[in-house]
Amino acid sequence: MKVLVTGGVRSGKSFHAESLVVGEPVVTYIAPGPSPEVEDDPDWAARVATHRSRRPQHWHTVESIDLPEALAAAEGAVLVDCLGTWITAQLDELDAWDAVLEEWEPVLRERIAAVARAVAETERPVVVVTNEVGMGVVPEHRSGRLFRDMLGRANQAVAAECDQVLLVIAGRVLTL
Repeated sequence: MKVLVTGGVRSGKSFHAESLVVGEPVVTYIAPGPSPEVEDDPDWAARVATHRSRRPQHWHTVESIDLPEALAAAEGAVLVDCLGTWITAQLDELDAWDAVLEEWEPVLRERIAAVARAVAETERPVVVVTNEVGMGVVPEHRSGRLFRDMLGRANQAVAAECDQVLLVIAGRVLTL
């Protein structure tokens, strides 16, 4: 089973994704985003704490922005939450926010392809959470447009390797 769970912010997508693997005896939870101990962002720390409190104690958490490596090393079922934080970390690492697109985009496209390959190649159940983008207005700022475009590409690449794509809206799940 390989599932991509997408939806808007606070749609219930993480909760639903967790429910898909909660019965598994071994779960590796991959958190590919900023460290939860980011001192200057109490909102982020609170969000991470909420997610941690929902996880069963036997789940193993891996915090890594190297998704292909983390997927390869994972044991049991895998829950990745989420591609949006991974894209943000990649854009940060590539110093892409203010750089010329041609300087970093080929590297990011290859990293997205590597994640999609890692999902395709794993034999274990994988559930990937992501944010749905592009359903609203075009972002005013370049950073918003970069994030939307790159996450949209990542979503498409990972969805192509999944058996199922679920859209969560207001806590309701639609199979696409």
